[in-house]
Amino acid sequence: MTPTDFFASLWDHYTAVTPQAQRIQALFKSHGENVLNDHVAFRTFNNSPISLEKLEPQLEAIGYKAYGAFRFENKHLKARCYQHQTDVDSPKIFLSELLVEELPANCQEIIGQFIAQIPADAVQTPAIFWAGRLWQTPTEAEYLTLAEHSEYAAWLSTMGLQANHFTVSINHLETFPTIEDVNTLVQSEGYALNQVGGLVKGSPELFLEQSSTMADKIDFTFADGKQKTIPSCFYEFARRHVMPNGKLFDSFIEGNADKIFDSTSAK
Repeated sequence: MTPTDFFASLWDHYTAVTPQAQRIQALFKSHGENVLNDHVAFRTFNNSPISLEKLEPQLEAIGYKAYGAFRFENKHLKARCYQHQTDVDSPKIFLSELLVEELPANCQEIIGQFIAQIPADAVQTPAIFWAGRLWQTPTEAEYLTLAEHSEYAAWLSTMGLQANHFTVSINHLETFPTIEDVNTLVQSEGYALNQVGGLVKGSPELFLEQSSTMADKIDFTFADGKQKTIPSCFYEFARRHVMPNGKLFDSFIEGNADKIFDSTSAK
């Protein structure tokens, strides 16, 4: 599978539950912009058949290599980022996993039941990245229990393994060259932006500025028949700055990412 085919399939699955992304991309294009993707991100469970360690070889198979590691203490996560080894324009990838053992025992029990349902050989091809939920639908009680301690876990329990966001590269926009321009445009169309830590996460001094919409919503029926409107996925915007060495910053910032995670908050 080529990276082009990978991201095309990923986009199709992503926009099926995130129609706002397609509309926002069309909005930029209506202003004559060529929208390029800066990066995508995925969430998963550690110590499982779809752990970061098990998934990484599939990224390597399409030409990607890890180049950074991150730890989010408050959210009980660790993450790695990846970039294509030869194609500098290929989107970066941010892969995080939940450290299940750090959650309360009742959450560990619920997640343990999910993990037990994942086939040991689930990871066979890059298509695993849009496989979705590989376990039975949770009950509403299970979902709410997870949400009390980890919004990330609650989201993953319903949405499964798929891209939780794509990212517009502001560096490649001409009519909207700053993150403030982008935010103003998106808000003027009625989209809610993530305001945790402010509309803009990061700064030119940190060489990375990011903002994001709040996740789209989907109607979800739980295993016990109860229905609830829950967050699906969101759309991000990133502006990268040139470092003192003359190179464009190509990594991620934990403080920024920590706040971007909240784009799928149900609150």
